[in-house]
Amino acid sequence: MGSGGSVGDTGATATTRPRPGAFARAWAKAVSGTSYLPMTQAQLEALLQRLTERLALALRADPFDLRIGQQVGAELVQAHIASAEGLGRTIEVIQLRLVRDLDLAVDDVEDRMARLLATVATGYARALRDRTLDEQEAIRRAAMMARAQAERALRESEARFRHQATHDPLTDLPNRTLFTERLTTAITAPGRGADRIGVCFLDLDRFKVVNDSLGHQVGDSLLVSVARRLRRALGEHLVARLGGDEFVILVERTGCTEDVVKVAEAALAAVSEPALVEGHELTVSASIGIVERQVAGTSPMELMRAADSTLHWAKAAGGARWSIFDADRNRRELARYALSAAIPAALDRGEFYLDYQPLTGLRDGRVVGMEALVRWRHPELGVLRPDSFIPLAEETGLIVRLGSWVLAEACREAGTWAAGAADAPFVSVNLAVRQLHRPGLVQEVQGVLGRTGLPPERLQLEITESTMMSTVAEPVRALRVLADLGVRVAIDDFGTGYCNLAYLRDLPVSELKVAGEFVAGLRAPADDPGSRTDERILASLVSLAHALGLTVTAEGVETADQADRLRAIGCDAGQGWHFGRPGPAVPHLRRSPALTDSVS
Repeated sequence: MGSGGSVGDTGATATTRPRPGAFARAWAKAVSGTSYLPMTQAQLEALLQRLTERLALALRADPFDLRIGQQVGAELVQAHIASAEGLGRTIEVIQLRLVRDLDLAVDDVEDRMARLLATVATGYARALRDRTLDEQEAIRRAAMMARAQAERALRESEARFRHQATHDPLTDLPNRTLFTERLTTAITAPGRGADRIGVCFLDLDRFKVVNDSLGHQVGDSLLVSVARRLRRALGEHLVARLGGDEFVILVERTGCTEDVVKVAEAALAAVSEPALVEGHELTVSASIGIVERQVAGTSPMELMRAADSTLHWAKAAGGARWSIFDADRNRRELARYALSAAIPAALDRGEFYLDYQPLTGLRDGRVVGMEALVRWRHPELGVLRPDSFIPLAEETGLIVRLGSWVLAEACREAGTWAAGAADAPFVSVNLAVRQLHRPGLVQEVQGVLGRTGLPPERLQLEITESTMMSTVAEPVRALRVLADLGVRVAIDDFGTGYCNLAYLRDLPVSELKVAGEFVAGLRAPADDPGSRTDERILASLVSLAHALGLTVTAEGVETADQADRLRAIGCDAGQGWHFGRPGPAVPHLRRSPALTDSVS
């Protein structure tokens, strides 16, 4: 045995040297490309060199150790040589080259080789199975984690949808939805009927100027600053942002209106604090509408509508203040709104008509003109005077349509007055500011004169002196065109505005109608100092107007003494109750000495 062993070893040394490196390279070449291997060729050969040495150890071990082959198979899988093709080539190269390249002289080598290959395959299969199970477990855990993350994200999203459904994203204040919910609960919750409740509706004054001049980013930053100050000053009350620059404060369980007034004053003080916004030091003010009442008998909608109306009162009064809801005032304003809304239908139904007041020459008592005054025969309220609906029509823009009707109707009726007479009176029609600024005014007047056949010189248009002082040139150009056609232009209520006689020199004006305030002073005795002053003022106005080629009509003449004094200072005509109250045209014409025969 010893001799044989010696011969065998000597022979192996003499004829060939073991080549583990060559075997490892052959193994590496065989498995390359069978799987994705996250290593370089050199790293692969080094790994397989180490496994080659372990395989050689397994073949030589006595007794035969099955664990080595299994470990080699497992390490192949760990090294990502984990395909069926990779295993097949591994077994093939081990079977064909391992004994030869390593010159292994081992008894029963074939049996050992078969068992070795079996253990390598077994270790390989187990490792592959374990890796698959691990991967499946990892996938399962990843799926569970992904599902948990998705559920968490969903909950967070739902929660955010709820920072968004009830809170303002810019200021983080409660929004309209949450405020309405709280207000509804405060009013409708059981046992709250005897409680009192208050609302402060706040709006920043002239906030649009900030946006327009400094940009919306600065405006947004200012809103955030205002919201922060309101929350700090009124922390015990619900402060919400309704949108834009509107905020609202809910004051629950008030004792009286004064409780809400104190909250409003605190809010105004907080808003008025100077704020440094985006490098700009800004100071703003606010207006607040206050409503405070018992919970029983009210509703969230009524409360907010009342607060909104009251806010507009504060705005109209100049801003930077609070106003308290007044039920009587609110009823009056609702009635005014209903009246303005009824104007278009009233025009369609023919509910408007004209009265006339004569303009009488002070020298001969002749009716030189008639001012058209519109009336409304309301089906429920009776006859309405102009002061009850003309301001509404001007606010809503309906004055344009109404004024067009007055112009057309006045010209139509004037065409029937002493037709053909050389001294027939003119008709005087008031033009509203909106009418005067319409681009088609000239064409409208020409069309009316053409349809009615009224000569242009028998139409007088009355405008206010503030309108004539406008910097817009187009209205003045339109009046010049009409004056060139022969239409008379008069300044109404002269002396109540800021027009001056020097400016009138350059305007297409033919007559001044002096405001009744000046004439009223002439009712006092002539020796009264105040009356003498008014008379001197009127005399100066008349003298200057005549120097400019204008005629002068005094409004508000109520007594014969006023008429006599006006005649004495050279005033051309008078208008007022002394000469006739507004009414149908024909009776006035019959009182005129020069027109009696023409209208009889």
